[in-house]
Amino acid sequence: MAISFLFPNSYQAVIFSTGLFALSGALTNWLAVHMLFEKVPGLHGSGVIVTHFEQFKTGILKMVHEQLFSKDKVQKVLANKASSPIDLEPILKNLDLDAAYDQLVATVMDSSFGGMLGMMGGESALDSMRDPFKTRMSKFLHDAAKSPRFQEAVQAQVQNMTSSDQFLNRLDTILRERLDELTPEMVRDIMQSMIRKHLGWLVVWGGVFGGLIGLVAGVLQL
Repeated sequence: MAISFLFPNSYQAVIFSTGLFALSGALTNWLAVHMLFEKVPGLHGSGVIVTHFEQFKTGILKMVHEQLFSKDKVQKVLANKASSPIDLEPILKNLDLDAAYDQLVATVMDSSFGGMLGMMGGESALDSMRDPFKTRMSKFLHDAAKSPRFQEAVQAQVQNMTSSDQFLNRLDTILRERLDELTPEMVRDIMQSMIRKHLGWLVVWGGVFGGLIGLVAGVLQL
């Protein structure tokens, strides 16, 4: 717009129109991006992220239920993986076999054999059995976890639990609790940092296309 005044009158109108439309295109696009996040007095519909925050939360919850954790989809995933064994190794590795052995010793000492063992040194007489017991029990649990019968029982239990209304209700409660931790400002900041980065080109292209429209309008005026 400023440069247009350096040209003769025959070109000045065209260049001025190009600059004016480019400025208006860039400003309107910048304002549109700004209005997504900030409430502008007198402009209806501005601050949509904050104003319609509850609708966003409802939409997120609906999307998760319908697209990710619907009853049909959960059952379909479980059915597709019915033939795949469930890996219980991480759980078995964290089992406290020392506590299991202590319970076994306590049971023996409380039985009719307790008095006899008391004369032979009591619980300390069984200490040498701790490591062999843990080794054998660990092997037994690992072998049992891999058995087809046990795997079928675990998969059936998981399917029943996951497809039940109780599981889905619990999932809904967890999702709502997590969403309730969000505030409008948190959602605005998350979206703002992402959208401003990627929508910055809207302002540039608004100026480009606005300038082209202004160029055409200026030429037509000639």
